[in-house]
Amino acid sequence: MNHSQRSMGELNGAEVTEYTFTNNNGMSFSSMNYGCIITKIIVPDKEGNKENVVLGFETLEEYRQNQGPYLGAIVGRVAGRIKEGQFALNGKEYRLNANTPPNHLHGGNVGWSEVVFDSSIIEEEGAIGIRYTYHSPDGEEGYPGNFDITVDYLLTDENEIVLTYYGKTDKETPVTVTNHSYFNLSGNNKRDITEHELIADVDRFLELGEGFIPTGKMVDVKNTPFDFVAGKLLKAGIDNNVEQNMMVGNGYDHPLIFSEEGSHSAILKDKESGREMSLVTNQPALILYTGNQLQDKYDFNGVTGRKYLGVCLETQGFPDAINHPEFPSVVLKPEETYHAETKLKFRVTE
Repeated sequence: MNHSQRSMGELNGAEVTEYTFTNNNGMSFSSMNYGCIITKIIVPDKEGNKENVVLGFETLEEYRQNQGPYLGAIVGRVAGRIKEGQFALNGKEYRLNANTPPNHLHGGNVGWSEVVFDSSIIEEEGAIGIRYTYHSPDGEEGYPGNFDITVDYLLTDENEIVLTYYGKTDKETPVTVTNHSYFNLSGNNKRDITEHELIADVDRFLELGEGFIPTGKMVDVKNTPFDFVAGKLLKAGIDNNVEQNMMVGNGYDHPLIFSEEGSHSAILKDKESGREMSLVTNQPALILYTGNQLQDKYDFNGVTGRKYLGVCLETQGFPDAINHPEFPSVVLKPEETYHAETKLKFRVTE
């Protein structure tokens, strides 16, 4: 296993570096310390062609100029939307920056997707990767508490990328972190993701209301386009007249809830390339987003952006959970340690 690195430039006096890690099978992934962005994941198809399976840009400037999609980035302190950018905690009202008025999204005006993390190479038996750390001060974007976040990306010889997040706070604060990569298993964005198949051990989804904020209602997936237990092509949520699919731009932008009795896992497949990515997490929800808002102003390594060019599988706590006591809590206490983990495993099927 080996690694290399290249300078991406400077931001506010801090060096931005892209790191590339390659395992003994020739699989590789690249990531930079700006936003912990995963810039590339190179895996073979069934013919042995090694291609990139995530959307990305080539330069730091492109990432800076096109922050809207949160390409490949860590999002936090709280991933997803918080209604009207406010919540109450221990009898005190907090107001966050409403960067998508009137709501707060993915950490605010300058969330963790836009900061430069400290970084160091980490090596374990059969694995190599990168550790990113950042100190989020009390009051950043309106959040209470000094928060120290550690993000580990490890590549194994089992063709896994293990994403692990640890955090500590000195005041009670909401936190749920995720990675916002857009996957396209066709390789180098040759096709869109409408023919990708998703299999997921989910039994409910969160109904969305105005501003894509959860209403609080958990809906059984049976007999809906959200039932992925036996597998379903993503176009099932695009080519229909179901209100929940239409309201988000014809597709998915929904929290899928993992079955409490089952495994927290999913599989994404592209039949034509033979590529398959399996996902296992300790998080309660999978936000399925089919790139409904991607626009042609983006250029992804020579491919013009368009709807459905990538799909996000964001493992996290429920969006707006801080305002829904019926949802699993996302509040971290000073005596606790935040720990979230997601494993992505790539393989080829005939």
